This record gives sequence, structure tokens and C-alpha cells, in this order.
Amino acid sequence: MRLHHFPEVTMIPDSIEWRVAPAPVPYAEALAEMEARATAVANGEARELIWLLEHPPVYTGGTSADPADLRDPRFPVVQTGRGGRYTYHGPGQRIGYVVLDLNKRGRDVRRYVHALEGWVIDTLGDLGIAAFRADGRVGIWTHVPDPLGSDGVAEAKIGAIGVRIRRWVTLHGFSVNLAPNLSHFDGIVPCGLADFGVTSAERIGGPADFGTFDAALARRFGAFLDTHSLG
Repeated sequence: MRLHHFPEVTMIPDSIEWRVAPAPVPYAEALAEMEARATAVANGEARELIWLLEHPPVYTGGTSADPADLRDPRFPVVQTGRGGRYTYHGPGQRIGYVVLDLNKRGRDVRRYVHALEGWVIDTLGDLGIAAFRADGRVGIWTHVPDPLGSDGVAEAKIGAIGVRIRRWVTLHGFSVNLAPNLSHFDGIVPCGLADFGVTSAERIGGPADFGTFDAALARRFGAFLDTHSLG
């Protein structure tokens, strides 16, 4: 798989902490720390934060979660304040929690979500994975061979977006399937979209290690901040 040309490396501004967790972080622990950090940012007591991590297996439900989408809840189920329906988090999936102050970056939630999607899509593109938005469907999508066995292609979800805004500070963020156990998604209807499958970078032959993805994500960070005047 051919890699695209990387943009120039962007230094992370001193006003933003870039943190990478060295081991999986329990979901409840991460949620509590993220919410505390968002409160501190809103109060002007802490820097903004980009926190890259992974979780032990867990299903999380957003504000639109439908209990009927819990097919086989074999892992803990946690209700959250983010938007969206049920999703799965687990080892091999890169989670990005983004705590930014939109009071100084523009109070436009739709613009922020669009920029966040673009950041993930551009990062995957740099790794040779053609990802895209799909009209009427949340998340990050890519093409995979048609599971029905034809010579065509189908669309599958490789990443999820879920955000919450509190006092104009962002919480939650994105998840990208690098090399998770995809069978774990079978316990739910991912994001309520029963007619579409999920995939991973590993499944489609792309780079699947955290280090490679994180480096590409950092290189695209400046462009993300610049998008629609987030910087």
C-alpha cells in the first residue's frame, strides 16, 4: 500500500498538552479525568488537551442510544454524555480525547465536528487508507471488498466521532480501528447502522500500530487547528 507524502511536522503549541497513555485506561477512569480537565480548561486553570489512549473492552452509549441496539452486551455498558448511539472501545483501537476551548477557537459546533472528521480522514490518507464522510451516516468510512462475494466494493466504518460541548469546551472525540478484535462489535449495532459493517486498518492491509498512526496524527494537527479558524 503506497503511503502519501507527509506534511511538514507541526510542533504542538505550548498551550496544548499532547498526551499518549502507555497502557489501556479503564473507561470510567478516563471519563472522570477528561471531565475534570474540561472543567479546569473552562475555568482557565489548565491547558487544553489531546489525549491518545485505548480502553479495555467496553460498550458506550451516547445520548441517542437505543437499548434495542444491544444485541449481546458481553462487556460492560456505560452511558455517556457524548452524542451518538452505541459503540465499542477496546484494545487495538486508538481513542483520541480532544479537550479544546471553543471560546477562543470559534463557537461553532458543526465546524468543529467537520474539522475533527477531516483530521482523522487526512491522517488515514497519509497512511494510504482512503477514508471519507458518508452523507446521512456519522463516522469515518472506507471501502472494503463486498462481503456478498461479488466483484464490487462495500462501505465499512473504520472510525467513529462522538463529541460533547460543555461551557464551550469540547469533550470526547474520535476512535479509529487500527487492529481491534472486530468480532467484539457483534455485541451491538454499531452507531445504530445495522446495514453496514466495521473494518480496521489491519483488516484492509494498512499500518496498524499506534506509533505510526500517532505520528501521522501529530503531523496533521496544525492543519486541524487551522481548519475553519480553530487555531
